[in-house]
Amino acid sequence: MTFFAILVVLLIEQVQPLRADNPVSAALRTLAHRMEVRFNAGQAQHGKMAWFATLAVLVVPTALIFWLCASLGFLAEFAWTAIVAYLTLGFRHYSHYFTAIQIALSSGDEEAARKLLAEWTRQDTSLLNSSELSRIAVETALLTTHRNVFGVFFWLLLPVGPAFAVMYRVAEYLARAWNEPEHLKNESFGHFATRAFYWIDWIPSRLTAIAFAIVGNFEDAIFAWRNFAYRWADEATGVILSAGGGALGVRLGTPAVSAASMLPADASLVDSTLEAEAPPGDAPQPRTLQSTVGLVWRALLLWMLLLLLISIAHWVG
Repeated sequence: MTFFAILVVLLIEQVQPLRADNPVSAALRTLAHRMEVRFNAGQAQHGKMAWFATLAVLVVPTALIFWLCASLGFLAEFAWTAIVAYLTLGFRHYSHYFTAIQIALSSGDEEAARKLLAEWTRQDTSLLNSSELSRIAVETALLTTHRNVFGVFFWLLLPVGPAFAVMYRVAEYLARAWNEPEHLKNESFGHFATRAFYWIDWIPSRLTAIAFAIVGNFEDAIFAWRNFAYRWADEATGVILSAGGGALGVRLGTPAVSAASMLPADASLVDSTLEAEAPPGDAPQPRTLQSTVGLVWRALLLWMLLLLLISIAHWVG
């Protein structure tokens, strides 16, 4: 049932993708801000209380509705799973940025690519050349795809999947919203949100890296994962980008001015002096963006195949 719900949602997204600035996302931003204002007294324990309160407000009702729909019958359960999947998956949330950057770089319009990438990452890209622009676009796309698609897939597979999918997306947002703003960067309020999402994303991030390795250059992906993932302060980011770069045959995360500094702070490099020990592969180029599209689609098909096999095993069992 989950397989068909996700399949229907992916097909709908090709026609009518849910924009990143949709009303549901706006409501989540408002709720997170109100929780931060209400609970934040400068201590980590207050952030922990706010995190659990926010999750309870959103996850518990989702689970209760799921159980109600399950008691009503297959169609109700299918409809609720599809609705939640449509709201939590975001396969095409930011694809317009990536596509526009790819077109701009292919036509040699680096200035347009800089503006688009700056709008996407909300960082200064004025000094980046074509290779750096390509690298940042690839890294951002791999991380965005994982957090908006593959990570959600994993949690949808579990019992009460819609509730867990909401938990994953909310936890991912809180880890950013309570740590990235200037007034929160040096506070301990968001520390628990970061740690909580680390554990929630521990298995999904490694499954995404494995998927990239299987559908890409397997040996280089595993080699880069084992030997270069430590370069990122955020472990999950290092796992995904090192494996993704190896699968594509390109070097990601180097030199020091890279996507790591353009993405949220949790993706910063551990030590830029390690650049001399470069991972396997070539420097990203505009054509790498097309290879990235192929890698993501192959990984998506692999995930869908696994979902189908799990569904068949469930039906047979």
